[in-house]
Amino acid sequence: MANDTIAKDRPIISCRNLSKIYKMGDEEVRALDGVDLDIAEGEFVAIMGPSGSGKSSLMNLIGALDRPTSGEMWISGRALSEMSRDDLADLRNETLGFVFQQFNLLARQDAFQNVRLPLRYARRDLGDSDARAKECLQMVGLGDRMDHRPMQLSGGQQQRVAIARALANRPRILLADEPTGALDTKTTDEIMHLMQDLNRQGITVVVITHENEVAAYAGRKIHFRDGRIESDTAHPDVQRASGARP
Repeated sequence: MANDTIAKDRPIISCRNLSKIYKMGDEEVRALDGVDLDIAEGEFVAIMGPSGSGKSSLMNLIGALDRPTSGEMWISGRALSEMSRDDLADLRNETLGFVFQQFNLLARQDAFQNVRLPLRYARRDLGDSDARAKECLQMVGLGDRMDHRPMQLSGGQQQRVAIARALANRPRILLADEPTGALDTKTTDEIMHLMQDLNRQGITVVVITHENEVAAYAGRKIHFRDGRIESDTAHPDVQRASGARP
């Protein structure tokens, strides 16, 4: 199972000489080209870049949804190359939480049932699953919408349900891939403020985005181009996480 501890002087996410090559017929596409990257526990990082820059490929590798062609990645101090398929499944279920542009909710299940679903597969003792699902929905401001199905909710509310679902197993890292791409400006602000609040409670947040308005909520911006890091800028005026996890 995934180790739930991490040394204080060790990044929670670390990449060394990370490369990812896709074969397209007779051609090779180098999506990532020797990336070195460290993300500390409690950071809020925005990963930016044009289409084809490598940012989504990096997200897939961080999320243990794909394997690199070469190089190494560590999550919570463990090398992903040394982890079995079961270990990787535990990592995705226990350490990582995922939020996507398309909310990926089960249409026939209400908000409560959608959030409770991942708790059925948890190997850790997280207490009463019904109570945890209700707690997560209350955290995202939907305590009064638990019995609503996705089609009865606005886009912003559906994304809040998706975030609550991602939080259900108490992840250390929240990975969000274009989480506001389908939302209007007002709802985008609400979702990003929520992610800031979660980060201040101690969750490491990594957001893939092409929007400067979304990246402005992060304490660090990393720009990719042609599979490499073009710039890496910290914004100390944006509040860092306090360390306590919800």
